[in-house]
Amino acid sequence: MKARLKALKQDPLHNWRISPLDWQQSETYDRFVRFGERVLRRTSRDYAPWHVVEGVDPHYRSLAVGRILLESLQAALANKPRKHEGNVAPLGRSIDDKSLLGALDMTLRLDKRDYEEQLVTEQARLAGLLRNKHMRKHALVAVFEGNDAAGKGGAIRRVAAALDPRQYRIVPIAAPTEEERAQPYLWRFWRHIPARGKFTIFDRSWYGRVLVERVEGFCTPADWMRAYGEINDFEEQLRNAGIVVVKFWLSIDQQTQLERFEEREQIPFKRYKITEEDWRNREKWDVYSEAVGDMVDRTSTEIAPWTLVEANDKRWARVKVLRTINQALEDAFAKDKK
Repeated sequence: MKARLKALKQDPLHNWRISPLDWQQSETYDRFVRFGERVLRRTSRDYAPWHVVEGVDPHYRSLAVGRILLESLQAALANKPRKHEGNVAPLGRSIDDKSLLGALDMTLRLDKRDYEEQLVTEQARLAGLLRNKHMRKHALVAVFEGNDAAGKGGAIRRVAAALDPRQYRIVPIAAPTEEERAQPYLWRFWRHIPARGKFTIFDRSWYGRVLVERVEGFCTPADWMRAYGEINDFEEQLRNAGIVVVKFWLSIDQQTQLERFEEREQIPFKRYKITEEDWRNREKWDVYSEAVGDMVDRTSTEIAPWTLVEANDKRWARVKVLRTINQALEDAFAKDKK
């Protein structure tokens, strides 16, 4: 921004476009971004979603905006919405064939010695933080999502290993029951939110609405598009109640997933982990990756940011998860002292 303002100021044909207000706004850039995110979070709707476009490269910017307009018009002309569903605006597709998950460095690894040292250090750090006096003002919620066979269970076990069982609870999320389907979508998650001083781990979570339910067609586009705003509101309410929310997406590449699937089939005590549904989901890899990208774009906020975990190496993933939880608690405690 500053480079462009300076260039315009030096251009005699265009310097009239620069005003004192422009320079003032450049000095408050961080505040502008923070409040801008709040506006997007509270006003993005299924029928009128915000699209955040990278503006550094003018060619990318122009093509992205043009494609969004074109796809929106085509969808409006082709779609005849049912009365109860409404007109759902489409989300834009990538124009450069790059994905969020594709940008991760999946070669990151820890050798066994470093892993054991760092794991013990981070587990001890977490145990101390959960006994800290500042924890009386807070609760902790950790959300684990990720590819099938990405190591969510192993990461959760390492988080829980150093803790008193009375401090935490693990909530596995599966298909909703009849009772849960009869309630508003977030009801079954609200009732598992921990009291102050406690820690709840969600093995899968409310993000199923914008992942598996979206991809498998278990809900309408209006339902999963509306869920982005509902989830952001939900997490803001948690934060306002003093709850620290930490969210993890554990990512592996397709080859690593295939190797782990085959290993599960060959080892008797791991065979229960692999099902026909896992193989079927693998065929929708690209569709799920697109849904994950939209999910992170629309629900990674200053209140509850996503942490993407490179999980090809389980040791690296486990340490990163623990370190992220510890840092989130320390940041929350630091704010209490101000």
